[in-house]
Amino acid sequence: MATLLEQVIDAYGGMELWRSVNSLAVRVSFGGLAFASRFKGARHDQRLEISTGEPQVVFEEYPRPDQRGIFTPDRVWIETGGEIIAERTSPRAAFRALRRQFWWDDLDLLYFAGYASWNYFNTPFLLAADGVETDELETWQEQGESWRRLAVYFPETIPTHSRWQTFYFDEHFHLRRFDYEPEVYASWARAAHYCFDQKEFSGLLVPTKRRVFPRTPSGRSLPRPTLVWIEVHDVILKKGSS
Repeated sequence: MATLLEQVIDAYGGMELWRSVNSLAVRVSFGGLAFASRFKGARHDQRLEISTGEPQVVFEEYPRPDQRGIFTPDRVWIETGGEIIAERTSPRAAFRALRRQFWWDDLDLLYFAGYASWNYFNTPFLLAADGVETDELETWQEQGESWRRLAVYFPETIPTHSRWQTFYFDEHFHLRRFDYEPEVYASWARAAHYCFDQKEFSGLLVPTKRRVFPRTPSGRSLPRPTLVWIEVHDVILKKGSS
């Protein structure tokens, strides 16, 4: 009998399709209190090139129309015309500085949005990556439904919100919610991240609307404020020999 993760991966297009894809060209808008509280406004029609292999995301026209930002786990940088105009090595370690609790610069946002978007668009296939451990938990009751859950441990090689996260799936094996502690944002923060409006793009199922809310110690989410909102406008699968 197939495991829960195997059924989820099949529901999202299957591993064979995913392995044929090198990257995703994505157009999104995002914002919310988490960004506003760090003096970063919403970004509309942001174009991303998201790798489906190693963690890398290219932000076109970021932070200005004549520039672009590149995220990798160990280095983020902004370039224009092939010239690097700003960069930061060990970007995650930089968040230990007190200043990040009050405002972010363009490189801070590039790191946070970079690893987050790489995680979101590589899920659920990322859960089958080397070093990732999963364990099915008891079912969860929410919105009058029973959701199956996976406790997931991510190794240090994967840049993500927190090492331990919990993923919730409905009867169609669609991702409805996942919980994490966004360590980069604040050591005390707990988030419940909801996924809606799943749509198919060339065989790949993608949640096109996401909302992140605070989570209580009991595991229940609060209806407000909206910490993060994400709208996915388009996804193009880029294939080819690796």
